[in-house]
Amino acid sequence: MALCVGVGAMALPSELIVHIFSFLSDRDKLRASAVCSRWRECLFYPTLWSELKLRVGAAGSTGRGSDEAPKLEFLMRKFGSFVRELQLELAPVEGNLTTVNNEPSTAGMDHPPGTDTDPRLTETWRDAMATYLDQVLCVFSSIRNNRNLQKLRLYGDTFVLQQEGLLDSSNLHQIQQGDKKINEIQQLFMELLSNSRQLRWLSCSFMLGLVTPCSLTCLSNPSAESLQHLSLLDHQLGPLISPSELDRLSNLRSLALDFCDLTSELCGLLASPRRTPLHRLSLLLNGTTLEFKPLEGTATEDDWKALVRVSANLRVYIMALEVDSSELLRFLKPSLPLERLHLDSCSTLVTDAALDLISHQYNKTLTHFLLLRDGHDFPDLSINRNEDSLVLLAWRCTQLTLLVIHGYTVWSHNLIAISRLRGSSLRVLTVSEESIDFDPDQSVYTEGDPLHHLVKEVSLGLGRVWHPCLDSSMVLSEPSQHFHHELQAFSMGM
Repeated sequence: MALCVGVGAMALPSELIVHIFSFLSDRDKLRASAVCSRWRECLFYPTLWSELKLRVGAAGSTGRGSDEAPKLEFLMRKFGSFVRELQLELAPVEGNLTTVNNEPSTAGMDHPPGTDTDPRLTETWRDAMATYLDQVLCVFSSIRNNRNLQKLRLYGDTFVLQQEGLLDSSNLHQIQQGDKKINEIQQLFMELLSNSRQLRWLSCSFMLGLVTPCSLTCLSNPSAESLQHLSLLDHQLGPLISPSELDRLSNLRSLALDFCDLTSELCGLLASPRRTPLHRLSLLLNGTTLEFKPLEGTATEDDWKALVRVSANLRVYIMALEVDSSELLRFLKPSLPLERLHLDSCSTLVTDAALDLISHQYNKTLTHFLLLRDGHDFPDLSINRNEDSLVLLAWRCTQLTLLVIHGYTVWSHNLIAISRLRGSSLRVLTVSEESIDFDPDQSVYTEGDPLHHLVKEVSLGLGRVWHPCLDSSMVLSEPSQHFHHELQAFSMGM
């Protein structure tokens, strides 16, 4: 109104400008700030930026990492000291580093960087790693004294670096001041925890070099009381949380950690009646590390029974990567209140016996089931043509709302049966087209294109239009990133 009667934009009081900004999206705030210098001054008023969500990357051959640095520094300088919620994803490299020499990765075959590798590739590793360290330093240098911080959610998209063998502390000497920077990052993180006063949500997933077994000892007493969600995931082999530190966090309602770190002792602490009941538990089990982190000592059936007695509303989300069916049968205890299960592999196979166990034990709790395999063949899980493991799972698990399948043969008539059994309650049914097979005898009973017939029948069964997934890459997401995002959504549902 003031602008309409001839009062210039610069004459408006800052309180009114901030009030106008409060109704705008972040992008529109930036556009409105172009009106004049006075509006730009009001753009960074603390109440307008209580929450900040960023994805920063990437380095590698494009050199984008250096372009992102000034932007990240600017945002952290402006908001780091007062922002209440910070969600940050760091992607030091995107794509596959091996495209430099167009050869398959050999990092998993004991070829460390610098030996028998393309020199250009080694340089790309160094650039990506240096970018990552500088980005993390920039963030924690800005937020370490922030006492207003209530939610910190960090994810390091370092899967490609892990594939190439870079996630190894022995490689830090190849980065200029690499060891010094890692130590500084760890110190800044502990300073942040020490200075915090009202932290409610702390999530650090695959942030290379950030969390150590000693990190939580620095968490202030006020934050130890207020913390409701804790997620500590890393590629390290040792546990990141000790029983004594978990005991301090008496009001935790949601927890995410490596499955092998959920020991019988830790489970016993969570089952204490002196604590706030646990509502969400997310566990990641990596079969490739079981040689170094065996399942012995993890929560037993009696431990789960004790925990469920105290936390009656507890629900569990598990992602198992490259886990053999024999191991699945060992850790899937009957009293485990499993709600979401994601089985993902390249070389290992899920057997019909494992699916039978899942469908029997979790018939009243399982709502989400993802069965993924990134291989060249498509194993058939059908015991026989009259008894399919996936159909039985859909029949027994009456709460099932999401089913995703890729990498295993799904017969078309079984897919139709699944859609009819669960109907519209199965809100998500994603099956890759290449996983679907058709019975040769089916053409006798159906006319026209078998795929068209399948789409029609499944759509009728679900009560909505359905199509198979044509692009398998839409199903096969990067496991670490998928687990990070899913556990956040799962934990938010408390």
